[in-house]
Amino acid sequence: MNDDTLDILHRDAADPLAGFRDEFLFPRGPDGREVAYFTGNSLGLQPRAARSLVEQELQRWAGLGVEGHFRGEVPWMDYHAALREPLAELAGALPHEVVVMNTLTVNLHLMMVSFYRPTAERPAILIEKHAFPSDRHAVESQVRFHGFDPATALIELEGDGPGGTLTMDGIARALDAHGHRIALVLLPGVQYLTGQRLDLGAIAPLAHRKGCVVGYDLAHAIGNVPVDLHASHADFAVWCSYKYLNGGPGAIAGCFVHERHARTPRPRFAGWWGHEAATRFRMGPDFVPAPGADGWQLSNPPILAMAPLRAALAQFQRAGLARLREKSIAMTAFLAAQVRARVDRVLEIRTPDDPTQRGCQLSLRVRGHRDEGRSLHEWLEREGIVVDWREPDVIRAAPVPLYNRLADCARLVDAVEAWSKTR
Repeated sequence: MNDDTLDILHRDAADPLAGFRDEFLFPRGPDGREVAYFTGNSLGLQPRAARSLVEQELQRWAGLGVEGHFRGEVPWMDYHAALREPLAELAGALPHEVVVMNTLTVNLHLMMVSFYRPTAERPAILIEKHAFPSDRHAVESQVRFHGFDPATALIELEGDGPGGTLTMDGIARALDAHGHRIALVLLPGVQYLTGQRLDLGAIAPLAHRKGCVVGYDLAHAIGNVPVDLHASHADFAVWCSYKYLNGGPGAIAGCFVHERHARTPRPRFAGWWGHEAATRFRMGPDFVPAPGADGWQLSNPPILAMAPLRAALAQFQRAGLARLREKSIAMTAFLAAQVRARVDRVLEIRTPDDPTQRGCQLSLRVRGHRDEGRSLHEWLEREGIVVDWREPDVIRAAPVPLYNRLADCARLVDAVEAWSKTR
């Protein structure tokens, strides 16, 4: 065991958050060892506590039937409210500005019903050119639904920075050129392909000055980097919970609506659960929306889907996002330094160097042709290293501070180095 390995082991042992790793279940690799798991940006690991909370609700259903809505530690009627405080902390929001409901793209459509109100003079949506396909499909379909042509009403923001990243100057130029036509600006908190973190607090005022509504997709930001939605003055935001929030595959998602829209007259799709709680059970014909984000709910929440997220959010509360962010910055910097020092001829880092402009994900472009990249990805799989592949040549690796450690990062670089010696 060399000095570098000893130093890594010592630093991992001294990590005040190290104990959280034992609270997760790790898949096993081909050799039977725990994998080095770097795909929390795609699907977070399962918290050990998730199973017991799901089983608790199954037992309550078995023992209480319909009375489970009103009895027990967390009655089903108020179950979504139990997630409100921890989720608001992660989103930088007031509690009544957030709600857990549906899935990300469903929430995006519901938000656009209210906040994308195009006119002949202002029909356009500004998105990034390389937006995640789900976002692009959603906005394009909304443009068509309102009778406009995406060829002219969908404005795509080109990456004008290193590695295809977006710059504030580029965003400002697009708003200067097209702001008078833009009804909605929809951008990510962290870009899924490059791993770039955007300055949400700077974007919203620029767009608002041009008369645009602002929405954010936080799929890769929530639970990864600090976000301050309330102070940013974004009109709305949406996110999923199966990535960094560790809510499970297809987990229930979240939504933010700024408090200035708490009692908005904007149109919305209505459902019984969005009706104000005080009069909901009078069963009247008129919809009276609950104030705040709750007013966009449609149906009663799926309890069995919410239980794993309750377990995961409790971990964030105990760990503290500030401590997690500190560890994330250090661990991602360590991985970046290892890549540059040992496998620079194999991998190029596309994610910004500045830690304020990235979360824990590093997007690694495989030098050479696509077949080389696929060969490396398959090699890593055989070595028990779980990363993901994005066409045509990017491997994404996200050391998540709740359950990854420096030794995982070293194991990844060791495997890349071993592969390079076979070429």
